[in-house]
Amino acid sequence: MLSVQGPEFRQCDGVTRRRFLTAGAIGAGGLTLANLLRNEARAGIAASDRAIINIHLDGGPPQMDTIDLKPNAPSEVRGEFQPIATRIPGFQICELMPRLAAMADRFSYIRSLVGAAGQHDAFQCQSGFRNTNMAALGGRPAMGCALTRLRGSSDDPAPTFVDLLQGRPLVRNSARPGFLGPSFKPFRPDISKIFPRPLEAGMVKELAALGNNHTTSLALNDTLDAKRLGDRASLLTELDRVKCELDASGNMEALDRFHQQAASILTSGRFADALDLSKIAPHELKRYTAPASSVERFVTADDHRSMRKFLLARRLVEAGVRCVSVSFSDFDTHSGNFTRMKHMLPILDQGLTALVSDLEERGMLDQVTIVAWGEFGRTPKINKNAGRDHWPQVAPAILTGGGMNLGQVIGTTDRTAASATSRPIHYKDVFATLYHTIGIDPHHATVIDPTGRPQYLLDHGQPISELV
Repeated sequence: MLSVQGPEFRQCDGVTRRRFLTAGAIGAGGLTLANLLRNEARAGIAASDRAIINIHLDGGPPQMDTIDLKPNAPSEVRGEFQPIATRIPGFQICELMPRLAAMADRFSYIRSLVGAAGQHDAFQCQSGFRNTNMAALGGRPAMGCALTRLRGSSDDPAPTFVDLLQGRPLVRNSARPGFLGPSFKPFRPDISKIFPRPLEAGMVKELAALGNNHTTSLALNDTLDAKRLGDRASLLTELDRVKCELDASGNMEALDRFHQQAASILTSGRFADALDLSKIAPHELKRYTAPASSVERFVTADDHRSMRKFLLARRLVEAGVRCVSVSFSDFDTHSGNFTRMKHMLPILDQGLTALVSDLEERGMLDQVTIVAWGEFGRTPKINKNAGRDHWPQVAPAILTGGGMNLGQVIGTTDRTAASATSRPIHYKDVFATLYHTIGIDPHHATVIDPTGRPQYLLDHGQPISELV
């Protein structure tokens, strides 16, 4: 369950109420979830039944060690791993991902992703834009925040956008609302106790600067037991500063529906249960759990249980969430690239294939679009620390679901995977594709900036023709 807490105050009837759902991941400057829902309702647009799961491969995955191997390149480029055949004729991937190879026809692969800003966060993977775009007005919003503005409603049983990012993407607030303002922030539950992700030393201070309310606790406040939370009337008493004089016009009920949805989002069995791993059957957890490895785990790397984040994403979509951001760390392999890939890639192999198989079995895959990518690629040449450094020139991406044409391999790179030689795909092209799969034309749909001007969701980029 989610935390409901805060200072007490006394109303005119002499009853002490407890104020909660205060600022933090839900809002800032006194903005409550009820206020957020009230703003969402002003959009007046019904929610879509399609969804996005955006998986950020934190740190930037090495293209030549994942889906664009170069076995004939010089030894200082090709590295340690051998390519293996896949179900797509002529397409090979890394030997560390045999499940993905066996299911390759249920994915599509981009080997020519270009236009990376080179920033070590997930903002471009959340929005398609660079940090500098419209920075004077607060910056561009993440896709999930734009969907909250366009598709969110006070009648929704769950937030439109849930942010499960960890590490760099969380610390640098990658899933941010930009010029839309705090009313359209993502719902950001604190999953750090479930999925520990130690921070780089330099990021500890960055996280501290965000304050204590950058995420929402998943722990139930000790002062509110389950019986009280299960009683809607008692919960509303806790949530609202009830007027002393109740009218008979129904206006109070109309005003309180925002608080009612706030209560529903935070305490309804469906949404809260989606975030509760203790209620998941062991066999389902096992499906999303990679075998424990004897390979040394880097200090900032996720462990073999981390793919349960993908399971949470699936459950959140089932609960009514329209966009979920997830991260998997840590691909920032300046040293020990090959040892770290031996830890990371089998876990990702397990998680991606489990998620797709799971969605297929539930008849959901055509309704849910999945993208897995990072902020850039890695250098072709192996450095003196057996690592690969930042390489914004070209990067890999994997997509599936959403009714797209799968089994596609898009783009090629040169003999060292250093640059795209055919079919370059920009981050904004990927976002145009994501918007297309959920029924939005990003070159016609607009959101209003602080000056009152409408801004298109994308200023460039087209849906990838091979996929749609």
